[in-house]
Amino acid sequence: MTPVLEIVDAVKEYTGGVRALDGVSLTLHAGEAVAIVGPSGSGKSTLLNLLGTLDRPSSGTVMLDGHDISALSDRQLSALRGRRIGFVFQQFHLADGMTALDNVSTGLLYAGTPRKWRAAMAAEALERVGLSHRLKHRPHELSGGERQRVAIARAVVNRPALMLADEPTGALDTATGRAVLDLLLDLNRDGTTLAVITHDREVAARLPRQVEIRDGRIQAEVGV
Repeated sequence: MTPVLEIVDAVKEYTGGVRALDGVSLTLHAGEAVAIVGPSGSGKSTLLNLLGTLDRPSSGTVMLDGHDISALSDRQLSALRGRRIGFVFQQFHLADGMTALDNVSTGLLYAGTPRKWRAAMAAEALERVGLSHRLKHRPHELSGGERQRVAIARAVVNRPALMLADEPTGALDTATGRAVLDLLLDLNRDGTTLAVITHDREVAARLPRQVEIRDGRIQAEVGV
């Protein structure tokens, strides 16, 4: 079976010869739940950008659903990303003036979903994360945990092959963060492939596979 995402010998260099990633290889298979863990400056954010196809490697290969991203135009890559990857960020990135339903619907706009289907699909996604009673509420009317659940609903509304969560509990208190991680793991058990980028080893320990990155290189893996 073709991996959901595969990175082979990826190097990412920036101006001045700074090497943020140094020969990283990583394969994510359908249905996996993996934590990518490391301290600040370890290369986690750069690796996230490659996993999400938001950036291209200086050398090496990134394959998404069997497509070599280096062979795709920016437009083709954007369309593939919109269909196949969902993103969850620490700071939620919700539009303040839009309802929860409309915030989730925007995820379908970028995936090219016809307008007539968006509201129903967004409502279903919000129901999956336990927010069917908050469809018309705006972000300022929601708690931090509820805002993160809206962001998760937006990430999974198009049922992507891969969900990338970047420090998804970082802006939440301990109990709320635990509940949000429970939700992500429930979605994984329902079939969503999940990669969580975190510096928190307690968060990482709850995922069955852990990949440790340091100084731009993968240092260790557990649960492979």
